[in-house]
Amino acid sequence: MRAIEFKRKVSKLARARGVSFHWDPAHGKGSHGTLTLGTKFTTLKDLKKELGLGLLNSMCSDLGIDIKDLNNV
Repeated sequence: MRAIEFKRKVSKLARARGVSFHWDPAHGKGSHGTLTLGTKFTTLKDLKKELGLGLLNSMCSDLGIDIKDLNNV
């Protein structure tokens, strides 16, 4: 999954759950930015890059969601 797909899916999940979603591309070094879901946040790398499975699991853990939740939105 590419980073932009992850961002899009988390945005849809936030709408479905009724929680806040915010993407701040300026809050990070270089091409990184901060993605906030409710009160939890994670750092997202370049939106054009592919996310490895380990990084994807870590980011989902940071946001308090399961990878399976992303496939259902």
